[in-house]
Amino acid sequence: MTPQLWMWIGFGAFVLAMLALDLGVFHRQSHTVGMKEALTWSGVWIALALLFNAGVWHWRGGDKGLEFLTGYLVEMSLSVDNLFVFLLIFAYFKVPAQYQHKVLFWGILGALLMRAVFIGAGIALIQKFHWIIYVFGAVLVVSGLKMAFQQDNEVHPEKNPVLRLFRRLMPVTTEYHAGRFFVKPDKRWLATPLFIVLLMLETTDLVFAVDSVPAVLAITTDPFIVYTSNVFAILGLRSMFFALAGVMKMFVYLHYGLAAVLVFVGGKMLLAGFYKIPTLASLLVIVGLLGVAVAASLLHAARQPTPADAPVPKPS
Repeated sequence: MTPQLWMWIGFGAFVLAMLALDLGVFHRQSHTVGMKEALTWSGVWIALALLFNAGVWHWRGGDKGLEFLTGYLVEMSLSVDNLFVFLLIFAYFKVPAQYQHKVLFWGILGALLMRAVFIGAGIALIQKFHWIIYVFGAVLVVSGLKMAFQQDNEVHPEKNPVLRLFRRLMPVTTEYHAGRFFVKPDKRWLATPLFIVLLMLETTDLVFAVDSVPAVLAITTDPFIVYTSNVFAILGLRSMFFALAGVMKMFVYLHYGLAAVLVFVGGKMLLAGFYKIPTLASLLVIVGLLGVAVAASLLHAARQPTPADAPVPKPS
């Protein structure tokens, strides 16, 4: 077997081992994930990604190391946008806190499989039809502009065609059943609301993949770098969700930064035939755009009056 094949096998074994350790050992029992646990796991996944990045840098050179780091940062930043939607979905369906980690685990497992298909198809299209890169670039620019001016942040399950089809094929219970996706109270199987939430997460991620996969393909078309950067970003998504769930509303300007990142990487694709923007320059631009958005959000939050500073209403 070739060294490249061994890399794929080794990475696949690592991902499976980490997922088995996560669900089979550390989160075997359904429980509410606290801030300390979420921050710890977020740190673990970020550290593993940076350690892997160091390995890429050592074994495949500095250019590939920069490509992985840039792709990982793009995926992580775009994943934050997913978190806002996930929070809305959990709130809409009133998912008990102790079951949220389980549904996120299986949702992310499905996302890993879908991303593999998207990445393989995207790279194959670019290699066979190079002009498709300009289509991907235009899609990213349009998506970025749409994100910048988007006003509706609500979820509408009744408009989801996948859910509507599923409800026609299988009846759904009205109550949660101890974290189970399916139950069989009588002679037929019934889906629980938790499985409906899982379907919502999967279809939502499918929509986000249309933006995120081409965004990384704007950085590199190396299949191993594209997929591994996607996987590390997705694997850290669950712990990041619980770590940021209580403070996500603080980042009021973050979506503008994400929109600017999409427009930038889309523009990079559109310019690919005329000028190739260096990976290091791309990394610095992306970090700068996200840094400005986060700093503006924190400054805005600091200027908001606290409950103690709020004016006391005068008695009538």
